[in-house]
Amino acid sequence: MKRKLPWILSLFLLLTGCAGTTSGGSYHQITQEEAKQMMDSQEVILLDVREQSEYDSGHIPNAILLPLGTINENTAAAVIPEKDSTVLVYCRSGNRSKAASSALANLGYTNIYEFGGINTWPYETEQ
Repeated sequence: MKRKLPWILSLFLLLTGCAGTTSGGSYHQITQEEAKQMMDSQEVILLDVREQSEYDSGHIPNAILLPLGTINENTAAAVIPEKDSTVLVYCRSGNRSKAASSALANLGYTNIYEFGGINTWPYETEQ
């Protein structure tokens, strides 16, 4: 057992150290309730990463459209001027928002918060 303890401890530390990261980059996953609280209490950049037609059919107020397939260094910089800006990311169901959050983290953005999809958003939307 004494020989296994350091190995188990090392494995635990390695796994714990990886918490909160994804295969593409580091971002925070939060609940929709937490996202709403952040929107109400601080300055955030709210990104909708769906397509234009989806955005036009309904989006969260003050959301900026930045479709997942268009995210690169230039398009991100156009809507997120500072790398340490607080950015909240959503899509329809949560899949594209995870990919977009990872892409933004890979571009060097440090305060990315992903909160899933508008299809379960219990708060106000607009067209």
